[in-house]
This record gives sequence, C-alpha cells and structure tokens, in this order.
Amino acid sequence: MVRFQIRAHTQLGESISLVGSCPELGSWDILNRISLETDGGHYPLWWVDVAIDSATADTIRYKYVLNHSDGYGEWEGWGWDRWIPVEPDLPSITVDDGWLGVIQPWPYGYFQNPIPQPPPPKGKDSLQVVVIGSSVALGCNAWLLRGWAWRLQQVLYDQFQHQLVNRAEIGGTVTSTIARYPILVTPTKPDVVIISLSLGNEGLAHCAPHHRRAVQRRFESGILQLVEMTQQLGARPILGSVYPNGDYTAEHGWLLRDTHERMISWGIPLLNWLDALDDGQGRWQPSTGMDGAHPNTEGHRRMFEVIDLSLFQQNRNEFYQGPLPQTPSLEILVYQDGDFQVLAYPTEKRLRVINPSSYPYTIAPYCDTLQSALRSVFQTYPQFVPGVYITTPSSGLVPTTVGIQPDGSIPVTLEIPPHTDQTYDPAVHFFAPKRAHILFYDGHLALLKETEQTLRVINESDHDYNIQPMWSEVRQALTLMSSGVYSDPLAPDAPFRTLMVGDQGLESRVKVSPYSSIVFQYQCRLDAIQRVAILPLGDRCAVRMMLYKMEYDGPAFPFDLTRTTNLGDVADIIAHDFHDMWNPALLHYNPTAGRIYHSRWSGLSFAHEVESTDDPVHQMQPIFDRMRKRYSARAQRFGYTLHHCDRALFIRTGVADRRQVVDLMAKLQLRCVNKPFQLLLLSPQNTDEFVDLPHVLHYDLEFNPDQMYADLGHWLYCTSVMQGILHHLGISSNNLFWCPPTPPLE
Repeated sequence: MVRFQIRAHTQLGESISLVGSCPELGSWDILNRISLETDGGHYPLWWVDVAIDSATADTIRYKYVLNHSDGYGEWEGWGWDRWIPVEPDLPSITVDDGWLGVIQPWPYGYFQNPIPQPPPPKGKDSLQVVVIGSSVALGCNAWLLRGWAWRLQQVLYDQFQHQLVNRAEIGGTVTSTIARYPILVTPTKPDVVIISLSLGNEGLAHCAPHHRRAVQRRFESGILQLVEMTQQLGARPILGSVYPNGDYTAEHGWLLRDTHERMISWGIPLLNWLDALDDGQGRWQPSTGMDGAHPNTEGHRRMFEVIDLSLFQQNRNEFYQGPLPQTPSLEILVYQDGDFQVLAYPTEKRLRVINPSSYPYTIAPYCDTLQSALRSVFQTYPQFVPGVYITTPSSGLVPTTVGIQPDGSIPVTLEIPPHTDQTYDPAVHFFAPKRAHILFYDGHLALLKETEQTLRVINESDHDYNIQPMWSEVRQALTLMSSGVYSDPLAPDAPFRTLMVGDQGLESRVKVSPYSSIVFQYQCRLDAIQRVAILPLGDRCAVRMMLYKMEYDGPAFPFDLTRTTNLGDVADIIAHDFHDMWNPALLHYNPTAGRIYHSRWSGLSFAHEVESTDDPVHQMQPIFDRMRKRYSARAQRFGYTLHHCDRALFIRTGVADRRQVVDLMAKLQLRCVNKPFQLLLLSPQNTDEFVDLPHVLHYDLEFNPDQMYADLGHWLYCTSVMQGILHHLGISSNNLFWCPPTPPLE
C-alpha cells in the first residue's frame, strides 16, 4: 500500500487527483485519474491510498492534476514527472510530494508503521561506530530514510563487519546532544563517534543578523565539547562538516565556510559535506536539496560518497594499537628562562605560565625568543587558535587573559607576578553550552551569562570596546540578566567597571580592553546605591562636550545642543515642561546668523538643526518635523531621568544673576518633587554673588565651546577640570545614572 500525499491550496469546487504510468494510477489516462481527499483538520494536505501490485517497471511515474469546478483537469509541471522506485514486499509507505507544482528530482517516502530494525551484528574484532546528530544524520528526506548514515552502516558491515548504531534525533542541537550523550552514547561503549550537527538547527537561518556570530560560536563550542566527551570515553571522534540550507544568504554562506575552515584546523577527521553540496552561497546545489533544511536522496548519496572509508579500515586490535589522534599527555615546553616557563598542551588547547621565583617576569612584544617560539607552536599545532586565552586567577595581580595574534605572538606587555602557576584556556571553551548562555557575540565582543548573577565579557579584538546603553543590541541582550549592580571583583573601584542592569537592560557604560575578559558579579539591587543624573542646562554645548571626553555622555537632553543666553528662559521652559520649545509657530530662521530663533523665549536659539540638504529659507517643514521628533524625545528623557535617578546634578555655564538662580531653583524644586538635587554654576563671575544659596555650587570658570573646538589640548584641559569637580561631588562612572535612549512611556 502506498499513500500519496501533496499540499495544495484550492478554491471552492476544486480538488486534486492523481494519474500515472501503472494501471493502479490510470495508465496516464486522465479520465481514469484517482481522486485525493482532504479535511478541515489537515488541509491543505491531500492524500490517497493506492494498492500497487502489478508494476512491471523499476519505477512508477505520475503527476497530480488540479480539477477545476467546471470539470477541467489541469496537469502540473509539463515536461516533468514525479516518480518512485518499485520495491516489492515492502510494508506500507507514505510518499510525501511536498507542494503541488513543485516537482522534486528525487522522491521522499517513509514507512507508515516503521518496524525498528536492529543494526547488523558486530564482528568479533570489529568496531562499534555511533552516529549522533540531527534529522539529516537520521536520514530525513532520503527515500525510506536511507540517508548517508544508512548507506555507511551497510558498507561498514559488508566490508569490515563493523556495527553502526544511529543515535541521531530530529531537531538535534549541540545542547540537546550534549544532554543526551551519557544516556545514548556512553552505554554503547563506542570505538568511533561520528558527530553530525547543523548550524541550521541552532537558528542561524532566521535569527537577527547581530545574533549570527553568537549562534556560530555556540555551535563550535558545543562540537568541541562533544569531541572532548568522546575522547574521555577513549573513543575517536569524527566530525561531519556543516552543510547548506535553502534559507541561507551569502552572509550565512560566509559564516558556514568560516566554521568549516575552523573545524578543519582542529585536527580531527572531517567529512567534507560542505564542498559536496554547497552552491557557493551556502545553499544546496541544484538537485540535492529536498527542502530548506534537508538534502534529498541524491544529496545524501553525495554525502556518503565523500566519506573516507579508510578511516574505518582496521579491526579493533589494530585500531587501538595505533596512536590516538591527540595524545592527552602531550606537553610542549614553549619557552624557558631560568625557572620561568611557558608550556603548551595541544590536546586541551591550553597554555600554562609558571614563575616560581620571588621576582616578577615581564612578557612583552619585544621578547623575540619567546614570541618566535609561540609562533612556531601555533603554526605546528592547528588545535591552537588565535584570540583570547583566559584563566581564573588566584589574585588580582595575575593577568586574567593572554592575547594571541593571528601569527601566534603576544601583542601586549604582561607582568607575571612571583610564585605564579596559571593555565589559560581558549575563549571558545567559555562559550560551551555547559558553561554559559551567549547573550551577544559579534565576532569580537561576547557577553556570556555564566550564572544568574555572573556575566563574563570577552573582547577578542585588538581595540577597546565601549559597551554602553546607546548600543541597542547589547542593551537589550542584558535584559536576560537579573536587574541589579554588577562589578569586577578584581577591580571593583576601577572606572567603567560597574555594570548596571535594569528592566530595559544595560544602564551604564563599561570599557573592556583589547584581548581581555572581565567577570562581573552581582553586588546589590539598583536601589541600594544612589545614582546621580547629570542634566546640562546650557548656556551652550560645553558641558555636553566635556561629558563626551569623559565618556559620561549618553543620549541628548533638551539644552545640550542649544544656546540659552537667558537663564530665566531656561527656568520658564522647565516650568512649562518644554511645551512650545519646538513649536513651529514660535520658530523662525535667520539666514544671516544661520540659526533658528524662538519668539517666546528670545534667548533660545538652535544652530544644529539645519542640515546641508535643507532649504530653510523656502521650506522649513522638514526641519520642524525633525525638531519635533528630536526634542520631544529629549524632553521625555529629561522627565524620565528626574523620575528615576536618586539624585540630580544640574549644570549651567554662562553668566547669571542671583535673582535668576533663585527663580530657577524654585522651579527645579517643583520638578524634582523632594528628590535631592544640586545646581552647579560654571561662569566667569564672582562666587560671592551666590553665597548662602542652598544646593547651589559656583566655580569661577569659563568653558568656551568655540575654544575647545579650536584647540584639542584646551578641550582636554577643561575636561580634566570638570572631572575633578565631579569627583569632588562624589560622581563617577560607578554611580552615574544613564538614561535609556528610548525610555518607556510613563
């Protein structure tokens, strides 16, 4: 019995039928076509069961017909026939033909009620081979599931009496396979384990572009973990290469090739399926793919044909007399200077640094002998890959990372303290599913959730990384960490080493040095520290410029990029909650000054809103629309910050008089609603004018943005002075309040 099934969308009155080359299928007479059925629970799937007993040819050829409501039958796919092989005495099978009009070059069928078939018995001195993987390893979309693993099973038994046991699962990922390994692989006592998984099942095809590198690294780390588990059993691993997917783009194809090349470098036998099936863009070669995720029978045949059978051409005694692919005890002395040593362990891909003396030892780029020795080891042993090597230090004095450049050399100076014996593992080990959940990875920067209260940040690049809330992908990735304050236990007071996570994700700026790794550990709730918000009030952009150089800047606030010559205007604007600040009816452009002026608040003007493509003389509407979007967002941030910070510091440059300051403080008091705040005045005038004003601090200083723009040295000097003032007020990167770029509406 054969069940033919097809998916087809039909209109009212239409139906599907079948006609083919054998008498049971109408002998190609459309008048004798067989009707298919469907129902509400299965539509658009149509099917029919046909008992085929009289076939005399090796194959049966057939087509589906779309029957219109007027009785006309429309054949599908002129010039192409569907076909299935004739195999007598088989149990009932289902032929899955996909979609109407899409004729596959190879058929796909499977037993309706499969009877589990034990693998052929193993010969006395033969090998036990186990396959772990996903649906492709299971044979999906090959005829009767006779995929590459089934073919290999037959050949290994026929030629060597080896037994192959298939433990693959539909939908298998590196994580699920690692979890199943002790149950399904270990009890079989394998001699060889073939590991065949796909990047497709990890979600590569459909994840967001900025998640692709994370998927790639998680996959590679998981494969390496499975290799390690196999070697711990005393078995030899063989890797199935990555393979195409019909939904991949050219960028996916590049990542596919990148992983393939890296798997080659691991020094483990690799079944090269990518070159056999890839069209050059990461998709299936013509006539090899059944659907997006699976090869067809021909694709499985090509996968089988690239398997090097010599990998199995030994009996069990010969297999274990030969050297293992990797020798666990291998230890290489890379460099020695007196008692100081650098050792390498290719099996574990691990480096070790030993300084038993009472004196520190410096590793530097100019240490030619050491650098040359490292380059030689990395060239000789492909198991070692460039990047970051990480240790768990016994103290804050020990370098937590060693960076290795592509040529195998160390690019930075490291001070190795006395009485040190540290091992360094490659960063890829820290990506393994059993060790961490990858929150973000772009090929250089990684955010790894190791526990609910521990975050590891790895920078594999040769430049600093600024991780800050304006980076939307990173900010959102950290919503998966528990809300709270995290710090680096090795340097808790260092600048930019305090990581704050709120409901919207990252709420602070963190800096990570080249070739480094930092572990942030949960310290306390966000409300356990007093976070201070800095809110500039004009008169120009000097404060914004200095905050930028300090790296304390976040998204802009309303007065950051305006000119406000009258402090009374600032007080009035705040009192009116910025209403009318960007009202087109109150704005006019002065072509001589090149500025937009405000008619209600005459001291307010805008110099950064007209862009080079604008025509402000004849058409202001695009500018007004842009200002409305920008300044409404900035006003929203101002209100959100005041509501959520624990303390506010308002900063104003430019000359003001006491009466204006008193008025401003009264209006700020109304806005802050009993929240503690200070006003920092920075202007070239006598401080005595503001003496005894509560919560007002004045410095007789002038910060001129024009002079800063003209002279970088002056800009840096002003920034240093400003940072000193903030430090005196107890404000640093460790307690700064960072407003999200798009705060939630309240």
